[in-house]
Amino acid sequence: MFHAAKILAVDDEPELTQLMEFHLVRAGHEVTTAANGWEALDCIKRNRPDLILLDLMLPDLDGFGVCEILRRDPLTATLPVIIVSAWASADSRNLGLELGALDYITKPFSPHELVTRVNQLLAARPVRAAN
Repeated sequence: MFHAAKILAVDDEPELTQLMEFHLVRAGHEVTTAANGWEALDCIKRNRPDLILLDLMLPDLDGFGVCEILRRDPLTATLPVIIVSAWASADSRNLGLELGALDYITKPFSPHELVTRVNQLLAARPVRAAN
């Protein structure tokens, strides 16, 4: 069973972050959203999430750059990331996973699949002590 989690959904399409937020909140999670890579890094610093849903095609700093920055910082190096991207190529998928993402969901996706994969990833990780 998963634990209720703080999730950061990062995408520059507001309709998509609203869709993710709606379904994840219904599943019992707390969701924060960000529209670009720099905003995501600021949200992570201020309110460390349990899991990040990260688009690759973001304005200013793309998802690959966000992953690289997270993995270089010991405070964020182990934060679980699921990439949610329209890029379906094997190269994009492999690069995302090499940069530390634990899963890769291709857009368009089923909200049920998103919630299921988030909950499975959370269930496989140890529960973090409260900050």
